[in-house]
Amino acid sequence: MILQFNKYQGTGNDFILADNRNGAYSNLTQEQIHRLCDRRFGIGADGLMLLNEKPGFDFEMKYYNADGREGSMCGNGGRCMVKFAYHLRIHRELYRFLASDGVHEAEIDTDGIVSLKMKDVKMIRKFQNDFILDTGSPHYVKMVTNVMNYEVYKKGYEIRHSREFEEEGINVNFVEQLPEPDKIIVRTFERGVEDETYSCGTGVTAAALVCFHNENGFNEVEVKTIGGPLSVEFDRVDDNQYTNIWLCGPAEKVFEGQVEIK
Repeated sequence: MILQFNKYQGTGNDFILADNRNGAYSNLTQEQIHRLCDRRFGIGADGLMLLNEKPGFDFEMKYYNADGREGSMCGNGGRCMVKFAYHLRIHRELYRFLASDGVHEAEIDTDGIVSLKMKDVKMIRKFQNDFILDTGSPHYVKMVTNVMNYEVYKKGYEIRHSREFEEEGINVNFVEQLPEPDKIIVRTFERGVEDETYSCGTGVTAAALVCFHNENGFNEVEVKTIGGPLSVEFDRVDDNQYTNIWLCGPAEKVFEGQVEIK
């Protein structure tokens, strides 16, 4: 089988995307997807996504982690998928699509920035001195100092494979609060990739919610990642209610091609 693919990236979080509206790629195996995402033996990516036909929606987003297993919601992946849809001539002022965690909306600004509406968050729970929440994918948020010199892989691996999280897995975010109350730096160890990625959209969202600067009402948090800047806008109602959450940032096509799948 020949896979016609596009490679996209959102702040360095990179993905293999394919138009699957005719169902041609619906039977890809876990092993095939894992090999396609391999950076030495395949195309190389943090994940693979299929754009599917879905009645009542502009499209359906089907996401697979780099290990080949079907994944939960991917924020940067969702933003890349919207830009991919636009390049497939699916043009909307406001996109509405279905992902693993439900319905999402998105828009593309005149400067090419893609803003993706995330699911509401109704609980942030304390775990020891850290935080756990679900922004479409499960996230662990740990506040640290000097995060750019932090042992992200070592510490992230230890938490992700600890007794509490080994079975289902969790994404681990290390966050530094900058002197400005609305600015943070985030580095993320992602399950499924089992390594640090250049950026993680749901992780950035989780970190921004934890690092709110307005007790109530509108918040906008600017986030620095290894792959570039993102911003998260949201309304904070109280400790356990966050609504109108938007993840905003660039999403760009890198190249396209075809590859034979054995």
